[in-house]
Amino acid sequence: MEFAKTRLKLDIEITHLISLHYFEFAKDYLFAGERHDFWELVYVDAGEIEATADDNGYVLRQGDIIFHKPNEHHSLWANNRIAPNVIVIAFECRSPAMRRFENKTFHLGDRERNLLASVVKFGFQAFEPPFDDPRNHRLVPKPDAVFGAQQQIRLYLELLLMSIVSQGYADTGGKRLSTAAKERSENDVTGKLIEYMNEHLADDLTLDEMCEYLHISKTFLVRLFKQKTGHSVMKYYKGLKIEKAKTLIRERRHNFTEIADLLGYASIHSFSRHFKQVADQTPSEYARSVQARMYID
Repeated sequence: MEFAKTRLKLDIEITHLISLHYFEFAKDYLFAGERHDFWELVYVDAGEIEATADDNGYVLRQGDIIFHKPNEHHSLWANNRIAPNVIVIAFECRSPAMRRFENKTFHLGDRERNLLASVVKFGFQAFEPPFDDPRNHRLVPKPDAVFGAQQQIRLYLELLLMSIVSQGYADTGGKRLSTAAKERSENDVTGKLIEYMNEHLADDLTLDEMCEYLHISKTFLVRLFKQKTGHSVMKYYKGLKIEKAKTLIRERRHNFTEIADLLGYASIHSFSRHFKQVADQTPSEYARSVQARMYID
């Protein structure tokens, strides 16, 4: 008797897990955006969030899930009213069937929520925490992980995707926002960064520190800030320092050395040199000017 081998057809095959997060965001959380060459799903476990996918904006509530296709720019922010809990899973899947998820949002039923819960449960069993750090995407396997935990993640995630397809869920469209949502998100990023700069005039912030604070890439921040303000990030920050220095000079409660120290300069010389570059006059010249005296009571 001959036995024929039948290779099983895999309609959806996940090959790599990139990241797995469970976030409890503050109500003012803001993620300015990114793009990458793999899939990402975002599920709202509690509360409400707003998201963009390229030029489309969405309001997502508890039970809603959105899929970001490879190379799609996407951002995420809380609405300053409701603090959301959010599951974010990034994975690689090159199966043609994934086209069914492009530009889609769905509202999950009990079966799909249970499957997603199993993905997260085995994720916690397979990998070391933290799972709530938006800057840490590296998955570190636990040395004492439950047998088969990583494979269970893959199986349950594939089952989740197949269940969404087989159950015939229609694209909910979320509560779609206008393209102004993207612009508002970008304005929020710019405003939040300027506020952060003003709060740290006594420090010597770097571009890397600003990107880390906003959880965005350096390239994206530089381009966006220039587009919104007409200035480079660091030039704007240094300009704020000098405007603060002018205020301190007018108040006449500190000498130049003290002002340099208050604004995070390494020396009076670096402060004076920078003041001259920005204001086109030295601190002493500014102190003697009519402009400075106009503000003295």
